[in-house]
Amino acid sequence: MRKLKVATALICAAFVCNTVAAMEIVVVVNPKNPASRMFSDQASQFFLGKSNMFVPLDQAEKSQIRAEFYQKLSGKDVSQVKAAWAKIIFTGKGVMPAELHSTAEVKKAIAADINAIGYIEKSAVDDSVKVILSLP
Repeated sequence: MRKLKVATALICAAFVCNTVAAMEIVVVVNPKNPASRMFSDQASQFFLGKSNMFVPLDQAEKSQIRAEFYQKLSGKDVSQVKAAWAKIIFTGKGVMPAELHSTAEVKKAIAADINAIGYIEKSAVDDSVKVILSLP
């Protein structure tokens, strides 16, 4: 009986940790950008180098938001995304997204470029960006 209680407590603790760790991420553009809504498969084209209609901006390589973003958006981990970009760069078909080191930097870059697209925590949204996709 004691083992069952311990196991139940561990499972509950793991669930709580996973729930707290998950964040809601949103894809954002400049408020003057005409895009108003986007589906995940459309957004993944910009962040995985399949379209250059927007200028994608990435968060820091080792950040939790970057790992969660690519997992939620495309089902890929950061190393798989990096490998895909290496292939694109090697064939001369594209350039990796600029890597910015904070949500504030992403918002500032988007405010300065009507064609930029990035991702941030939903809690950081303000009038300097426009949300076009939510990834809960």
